[in-house]
Amino acid sequence: MIETPSQIIDRLRRDIDGMPAQLQAAAKYVIDHPGDFGINPIRVTAESIGISSNVLVRLAQRLGFDGFEAFRRPFRQALVTDGEDRLSRDWLTRLRGGDEFSAAQADYAQNELNVVTRSLRLMNPEKLRQATEIILASRRCFVTATRASYGLAYYFHYAGRMAHPGLHLIPRHMGSAIDDLLDADEGDCLLAMTVRPYSSDTIRSMRFARDKGARIILISDSDVIAPGIQADVTFQISTRSMHHFSSFSGAMAVLECLLGHLFAAGAEDARRRVEEYQKAREDTGAYWQPSKSPRLRRK
Repeated sequence: MIETPSQIIDRLRRDIDGMPAQLQAAAKYVIDHPGDFGINPIRVTAESIGISSNVLVRLAQRLGFDGFEAFRRPFRQALVTDGEDRLSRDWLTRLRGGDEFSAAQADYAQNELNVVTRSLRLMNPEKLRQATEIILASRRCFVTATRASYGLAYYFHYAGRMAHPGLHLIPRHMGSAIDDLLDADEGDCLLAMTVRPYSSDTIRSMRFARDKGARIILISDSDVIAPGIQADVTFQISTRSMHHFSSFSGAMAVLECLLGHLFAAGAEDARRRVEEYQKAREDTGAYWQPSKSPRLRRK
């Protein structure tokens, strides 16, 4: 039977007094910072405590785990949503039974669930395979969007470049995306995102890229957005919203799936790039770190 984080923490509380000093420090950190422990890699956790990584491995083995990852896994799983699809929607019913504000929240939440579900249902596996192959086979894959959609393009490029270093976010600086497509050719591709009302800049970029011979992947609420626009692959998404702007939760879900396939295809090279990126950020102080827990002395 797999223990929950609460059960593991209870064991640590019971056993901590009988542990050597460094194991006590590691146990105290897990008890005090279960969320950080579930997220951070072993090196970051060890540095936060002021111990070596081997101490965390020894603590895991003392508790009966095969290694650090097995020890951390229950804490990590507690932070994700692996079992949400098997849970009931009683929480929505309870919200609807509350006051007017709670009932409105239930409607907003239900809408987002519907938007994501429809967008993923429309994500045909063959289209997904084709898009993945196009990106990986391209010398450069330009990623473009404007206004609200730009945030999606930025995130996809930010994460995806570690899976495929050929990703380029355009426009760069304050220019036009076309400026960055001047030397594009049939060895490149363009991933464009736009929803109603469609961006004239994005449409011009798609036409320009097509004239250059680049292949095009489109993420939009329709596969017919303007005359003369024919993408090689189109992912149609739901953007239904209960406010005055489009919902982008469906588009983000589609992008996350595409990222997953790119990282899977990148395999060891992608994993190495992620580790190098993380190390560079940690070494340059890009991430905030809590104060180190005090070292515990032997009694």
